[in-house]
Amino acid sequence: MTIAIGENIPSATFRYVPYDPELDNLEVCAAPTTYSTDQWAGKKVLVVAVPGAFTGTCHEQHIPPFVAKYDEFKARGVDVVAVLAANDAWVMNAWGKTLGFKDKIVALSDPNAEWAIKLGYGKDMSGVGMGWRTGRWYLLLDDLKVVATEGEIKSGVSVSGAEHVLSRL
Repeated sequence: MTIAIGENIPSATFRYVPYDPELDNLEVCAAPTTYSTDQWAGKKVLVVAVPGAFTGTCHEQHIPPFVAKYDEFKARGVDVVAVLAANDAWVMNAWGKTLGFKDKIVALSDPNAEWAIKLGYGKDMSGVGMGWRTGRWYLLLDDLKVVATEGEIKSGVSVSGAEHVLSRL
């Protein structure tokens, strides 16, 4: 069952590589550290999940509009914008560098889609060699409580796209 509006999210600890302007190129990468959902207490948070970093739809269509419209999300009261995928923290860091996340968007690793599965959004993509993935969806949170969430049923980007999510704020 998918998490519902009004429910509190389950706690999770992700792996990520914090932004460092001195390491803002693809040839270097710092060691990953942890990032807890507890850091979202008292904040408005947007989590956008994708099946995989650097994959066609995710890399070309889904996430670039969130980067381009970051200031609009902030202007509408979003404190944290996070992108989540089952890729490891180094891949997420490289992807964030490629798409220009910098210190704006947090690139979180959800290994084996464990948190996504708890939310009801995990997707078994073993049939195409990708194992368990986070799927394609978003969560809008206010103090760890879900205020809006939608997941894609078909391939492509519609209800989880930046324009649609902005309309939910």
